[in-house]
Amino acid sequence: MSYLVGYGPRNDDRSAIELALQLARSRPEPVIAVSVVPRGWGTPAAAGTDREYEQWSALEGRQSAELARADFAAHPDIASDVPTEAVWVAGRSVPATLMEQAAERDAWIIVVGSAEEAEPGRVRLTSKTDRLVHSSTLPIAIAPRSYRTTSGVERVTVGFRDDDAGWSLLERVAELSRTEGARLRVVTFLVAPARTPVTSDVPHAETQVIDLWRTQAEAAQEEARAHLASLGLDDVDVALASGPDWPAAIASVGWEEGDILVVGSSSTHRLAQVFLGSSAAKIVRNSPVPVVVVPGAGT
Repeated sequence: MSYLVGYGPRNDDRSAIELALQLARSRPEPVIAVSVVPRGWGTPAAAGTDREYEQWSALEGRQSAELARADFAAHPDIASDVPTEAVWVAGRSVPATLMEQAAERDAWIIVVGSAEEAEPGRVRLTSKTDRLVHSSTLPIAIAPRSYRTTSGVERVTVGFRDDDAGWSLLERVAELSRTEGARLRVVTFLVAPARTPVTSDVPHAETQVIDLWRTQAEAAQEEARAHLASLGLDDVDVALASGPDWPAAIASVGWEEGDILVVGSSSTHRLAQVFLGSSAAKIVRNSPVPVVVVPGAGT
């Protein structure tokens, strides 16, 4: 098994490699940085132009691989435990090529960085990463912009909801927690819906609804705790993350060095592999720590 890093040509942010090495500190496996560069079309009518394009593309690939090797070299502390490799390949679709490389190299996860427009410390998908997330059968780990760490994975927090997808995700994250040797925390996010101008007695009804949500969430979490204990995981934290909006709710549970957050798909249907529902997408955008998006189990 290995960690496959999607490393972009002319990348000015080594966050994806940082995250892959963090995962590898806890579960030592080879880390392979793959830079995907454009492939020429190979049409006879444009043979000369196409050759020049391929030469330029190859130069981009070699330079990107050199940058990745330099990023690996910034972490000599784990060089003896974790083999690293930086390569480049030509392809017409970055997401499809990364998935092909992941299959060829026996990767169990694909690690990527955030968009250049993301604020430091925040996660934001690029258009390519968004397509990768929605089509991959493997988990996708996304590093916040400018992410740096020297720790391993100390705690795995799973965003849990009481439905079929949530329970399926819980079991998969329990296994991830074991393999990474990390503590497990189960968090349910409760965010009040936007209030609309209505009669004065509705806010009281809204409060009652939120209280009911909280009661149901607490009961589901206790059930999840008991289920995890039956799987041999006794030291599990549970928490309700509530707030007037998503940033406040996510910040309310507290985050530490070595934390990662795991969210799942909104559907377990095979055709929806990893479809980020509105809640999961908001969690990803507001997470202050790396996020692992796990595809649905399929039906």
